[in-house]
Amino acid sequence: MKLNELSPAKGATKNRKRVGRGSGSGLGKTSGRGHKGQKSRSGGNIPAWFEGGQLPLTRRLPIKGFTNYTRREYEVVNLSDLERSGLEGTVTIAVLRAAGIVTRSRKPVKVLAMGEVTKALDLKVNAISAKAREKIEAAGGTIELVK
Repeated sequence: MKLNELSPAKGATKNRKRVGRGSGSGLGKTSGRGHKGQKSRSGGNIPAWFEGGQLPLTRRLPIKGFTNYTRREYEVVNLSDLERSGLEGTVTIAVLRAAGIVTRSRKPVKVLAMGEVTKALDLKVNAISAKAREKIEAAGGTIELVK
C-alpha cells in the first residue's frame, strides 16, 4: 500500500450538490428552494431564535431579581486561616498577601469568625464581623480598621 493508492471507503464520500444547472439535474430552476417566500430569496436567512413574529421566549420569561450595583465585595479571611498560617503579632493585609491567604489585590479584606483563634493578634484589615471581633478580643488581640 502506498500513499497514492489510498482512497476513502466506499460510500464515505458524496458528490457536491450542483444547483441551478438545468432541469435534468433535479436541482434546476428554483435550485431546491421551492416557490416564493422569504427562504427562496437571496439574503433570506432567518436567525435561529426568530419565532415568526411571535413574542420571543426571552421576552416571555419573567425577570428574576436584580443586580445591586453598590454591593461591596470582600476577600474573605476566616479565623481558621489565621490560626493555620501560624502568623503572630501585627497582621496587616501585606502580611496576609505574603502568606498566600489573600490573593486578589483590588478587593478589600474582611475577617469572618469561622474557626477559633488562640494567639493574641493585632489585626489591620478593611472590615471584620462582630463575632470575629469578639473572638480576637477574647484571645487578647486588637483590631484596627484601615481604608
